[in-house]
Amino acid sequence: MSPRPHADLARWCVEHLGSPPSEEIFRSGHLSTVIGLRLADDREVVVKVRPDSPRVAACVEIQRRVFQAGFPCPQPLTGAVPFGEEIATAEVYVPGGALLPNADHAAGAFAEAFARLINLAPRPSEVSTLDPAPSWAAWNHAEDGLWPCPEDSDTDLNEVAGPAWIDDAGRRSRDRLRAGESETVIGHCDWLAGNLRWDGNELLVVHDWDSMIVDSEAVLVGFAAALYSTVSVDELATVEDTERFLDAYGREFSPDELERSWAAGVWTRAYDAKYQATVGRPITSLSEDEARERLRRSGTGFQK
Repeated sequence: MSPRPHADLARWCVEHLGSPPSEEIFRSGHLSTVIGLRLADDREVVVKVRPDSPRVAACVEIQRRVFQAGFPCPQPLTGAVPFGEEIATAEVYVPGGALLPNADHAAGAFAEAFARLINLAPRPSEVSTLDPAPSWAAWNHAEDGLWPCPEDSDTDLNEVAGPAWIDDAGRRSRDRLRAGESETVIGHCDWLAGNLRWDGNELLVVHDWDSMIVDSEAVLVGFAAALYSTVSVDELATVEDTERFLDAYGREFSPDELERSWAAGVWTRAYDAKYQATVGRPITSLSEDEARERLRRSGTGFQK
């Protein structure tokens, strides 16, 4: 049997869910602690604990709204409520599902699911603040320097020189994004294969609702098209995969919007590559050749 949950968590569950936990099903997380629990009344729930931020309340409200509209996501059971000095939320546990849809329809399945989410999400004016965006999506951040501060580290990416091609890719993609503007919508900025589960080509559930942000539709689609995978949760989209996603998306973008989609994908992948290089990890999020090709499609050049 899994270990019994900590007493503080048990008290929180009694207060906010009406039942104490009887068993811990799993525990995971990176920026948050995510705990699967079986309660004494036999319900299975997930409690997510993370640093307090005003944006968490808006993320939960969006999740609640799209769940009520029929989108496949876990049903929220609480709002954002205090857990000591942090904040916690609870939702219904949705287990199972395949990591990827059928290979011959993967791009279309991911793109169609993302378009459905964009269509069902509330308007930005209907929820409270979603600022600041997570660092990998914060191309328009207000901090000094090119790169925003990572959420999980005190490392300043701007204090570490190079690799020059990564800094160049980040700068050029950011400048291209700044050169265009359009109406904003709400969407998911971490459309990784690991955050979705499938039943064949039918979407079973989307996780990680802390990754909701406000940006233009072209930028949000660009993030998703660059981050999903057709082959493995440990890999990211190839240039061809991104192109297939953009082709399969629910509406046709103008040439300017399409270039901004490609630029958004370069930004998020370059940010992750810069972080990997800074902390001494292998650079897996972007290669120099791929950055060059993606930048070409964004309408900007590339320097070695």
